[in-house]
Amino acid sequence: AKMQKYLLCNPVEPEDLPTLKELSTIEICKVWSGVSRYIHRQLFKKKAVEIGVGTFALVPMHASVEEGKALPVERPVFILSKPLRMFYNLEGDETKISDETPIVQLDFEEIAADTHFRHEIVEQCIQETLLCFAGALRDNKEVEFSFR
Repeated sequence: AKMQKYLLCNPVEPEDLPTLKELSTIEICKVWSGVSRYIHRQLFKKKAVEIGVGTFALVPMHASVEEGKALPVERPVFILSKPLRMFYNLEGDETKISDETPIVQLDFEEIAADTHFRHEIVEQCIQETLLCFAGALRDNKEVEFSFR
């Protein structure tokens, strides 16, 4: 059910984003830095983090070190959720998360404590940003969302 709100038939209107309108760009960036740190901590614990539109996870791969030698490494990836990919007709390879990997949700309380925002603000800021993201996908806009 949480996923459904990002499958948009209509454009995202300013009134759908009350929290983002109240926050400054710097404040929004602070919230997402907190999200980034939270995801980083979970990946360190070998957990994947589902954020509504997709999942951050570590996937095994091989890095070539020298001629004929490959080193097994884990690479952090973001895997867009399947319903979203199908709904917006997006290309993307089917990256699988290992069955042993526990998948956790964002902990808004923990992120709020880390960023000194109220947890309602953190939760709404994240959800409204993801709604913007879904709106950009719907309107075929290019999105750049850099994450440390």
